[in-house]
Amino acid sequence: MSERRIQSLGVEREGQAYIHDYTEGDPAEGHVRLQTLYTGLSAGTELTFLKHTNPYFHSRWDGERGVFVPGEASLHYPVPFLGYMEVARVTDSRNPAFRNGQVVATTFGHKTGHTADPARDVLIPMPDDLHPILGVFVAQMGPIAANGILHADAELFGTQVVRLGQSLVDRPVLVIGAGAVGMMTALFARQAGASQVVVADPSTARRLRVEAMGFVAMDEEQAWQHARTQWHSGADRGADFVFQTRAHSGSLHTALRALRPQGTVIDLAFYQGGADALRLGEEFHHNGLTIRCAQINRVPRGLSFHWDRRRLGAETIAMLRAEQDVVLREMITHIVEFDEAPAFLSELPTRRPEFLQIVFKVAE
Repeated sequence: MSERRIQSLGVEREGQAYIHDYTEGDPAEGHVRLQTLYTGLSAGTELTFLKHTNPYFHSRWDGERGVFVPGEASLHYPVPFLGYMEVARVTDSRNPAFRNGQVVATTFGHKTGHTADPARDVLIPMPDDLHPILGVFVAQMGPIAANGILHADAELFGTQVVRLGQSLVDRPVLVIGAGAVGMMTALFARQAGASQVVVADPSTARRLRVEAMGFVAMDEEQAWQHARTQWHSGADRGADFVFQTRAHSGSLHTALRALRPQGTVIDLAFYQGGADALRLGEEFHHNGLTIRCAQINRVPRGLSFHWDRRRLGAETIAMLRAEQDVVLREMITHIVEFDEAPAFLSELPTRRPEFLQIVFKVAE
């Protein structure tokens, strides 16, 4: 085996994506060499690098104190690596747990290849009965949505969560946002046994996809009104949980309006600006509501021993087995050749095609 050339998709400057090359040596003992098949775009996060709105451009994350320090940018152009939704084939395994030819889901960025250390990197074998492109959801995006469901479970059951989604059984669920995270969350809610799943989004095209996937589609105004008039729990009206996935403060306010007293918003959105549309002196204050941030690096307290990233990935595989056909048909809207990715990504903020999940395909 010899050195190989790797291509990586990054952002050269504001508004301009690019591909750059570097060389990679032989894998060490215990490592595995991977050849990328597909890599998925997380548009909500990655466009912040293209549009210069990511907080790291303006602040420095102080990991010891857990705060951002303003005025000390820790990120500058060019940004050479993006992405965290990869599917790859093992081409040279120096680890007995993985075999050559095996397909794995993992997170290493929009690159044509990668050498992984299974002791450090999450590598989830893809089963033969799933189309390999679905692996873009398995190591990160699916676990993000599953972690949102897990946070709802922890609200009701604390550390006694034995089944993902046990808090949603026979309960109606509202998901705000019909992007990839929102739709994955809705799929998990359906598999959990929710009595009704409503997905709210302002886009007519996305609402049509929501309906094609078998959910109830509404705009946000309709959705909170529906929850408040149709969903009853004793004398209380509204949703027990709303999963908020849109990066808009107005959507967070809508989520609060849809909740019953002492209900919880499970927040999965990445807000990049202020929150002028959020009115914490209204429903949040008067109804005693909770906003719970549920990001993938933190599962609920007390659950990390049993519910790690690999288990959430396994839950994603189980959900995709049941929902494979609808996900392939309705969620993966664009497949773009890797060498065309810079032009596609650079044009995305202005052209704004109707998309749900964009996947870059790497030629083997």
